[in-house]
Amino acid sequence: MVLPVFNQVDYTRGCLESLAADIAGGVELIVIDNGSTDGTDAWLSSLDHAKIARNETNLGCAKAWNQGVRLSTREWTVIMNNDVIVAPGWLEGLLAFARQTGAEIVSPAIREGPLNYPFREYAADFMRRMGGVHRWGLANGICFMVRRRVFEAVGSFDENFRVGQFEDADFFLRAKLAGVKMATTGGAFLHHFGSVTQKAIRQTPPSGGGRAYDAENRAYYRRKWGLNRLRRLGQRWRQKTRNWRQRTTERLRHGHSLYEKWIGGRLRYF
Repeated sequence: MVLPVFNQVDYTRGCLESLAADIAGGVELIVIDNGSTDGTDAWLSSLDHAKIARNETNLGCAKAWNQGVRLSTREWTVIMNNDVIVAPGWLEGLLAFARQTGAEIVSPAIREGPLNYPFREYAADFMRRMGGVHRWGLANGICFMVRRRVFEAVGSFDENFRVGQFEDADFFLRAKLAGVKMATTGGAFLHHFGSVTQKAIRQTPPSGGGRAYDAENRAYYRRKWGLNRLRRLGQRWRQKTRNWRQRTTERLRHGHSLYEKWIGGRLRYF
């Protein structure tokens, strides 16, 4: 399990507390400290159940992910944000789905926003209702599990993406083109507080420092894949149509969708 961190020690602590049962069960935990300055390094040094790598400065998401993958010794590597908490049984759900379907990149279902609901009860009910639901071809950079042979087939994360954003989309596209089976399953669930680290980075030089790294990464991604305006419009229309159909079906049959987000005082479905 690879967890890059940049400050936000309270979120990291909460994430690892939710992972306690998995860690106790033998999960390999690898934390990449990307130059934190808020006491994260001191707190991480007190852990005796993790491999810790520390960078003097923030080298970016893709580089940290690659560092973690190189340190991993297991067949499966989970890459996840530190501003999440996971539900009991989430990892078993990911692995069971992979075994049953042959998927080699798998993401859990996600609810994003404030933690304004009874998490454990909600997660248990969600996985009971949505355990048999999945979407092929969809994975999420917030959390995804990758089989080792995928890295051997498609390569590492592209470190030309600066700081963060679009390195996940690039990797998923390369995997798709290589014929890797990829999906999101309702048999696993986590809560995402919502780009906490990215928001902080944008305000912290030199990592963000006012430079529009997200716009730079978007432009690089489009150049790399030859995505002119017409192709982007076509992709966006197909994706919106597919997502509308899938989330509508999921809600009608099960009362949830695989990606939910609290926006404007209510829960919305994607």
